[in-house]
Amino acid sequence: MSKSNEEIYDEFYDAVNMTPSELEDWLKTDKSKDVGQDSGDGEAIGHKSGKKIIEIKNKNKADLNDADYDHMNNVVGYVNRHKAQKPKSDIKTSDWRYSLKNWGHDPCKELDCD
Repeated sequence: MSKSNEEIYDEFYDAVNMTPSELEDWLKTDKSKDVGQDSGDGEAIGHKSGKKIIEIKNKNKADLNDADYDHMNNVVGYVNRHKAQKPKSDIKTSDWRYSLKNWGHDPCKELDCD
């Protein structure tokens, strides 16, 4: 059974805990650009996703289209899968955290990273 757009919307806003401005600032960093799988054009898939997340979060809910909901659903899936792979070592400066941040989720907002 597929999820409704309302379910996807709610799950997306639960998973993406960074504001558009936080995400935009993060995506400008070298650390953001140094993690993730290359999409074939020199930019990581997650980095591209972060740009799309900013666009989505800056839209009114009524203006979201099917492609937006598809991406939102992909983001939820990625964040949930990646969170389950939490390393045992320090996460504050881990590629794991940096990759999640590219997808709009900063695990240090809910975990003690100090």
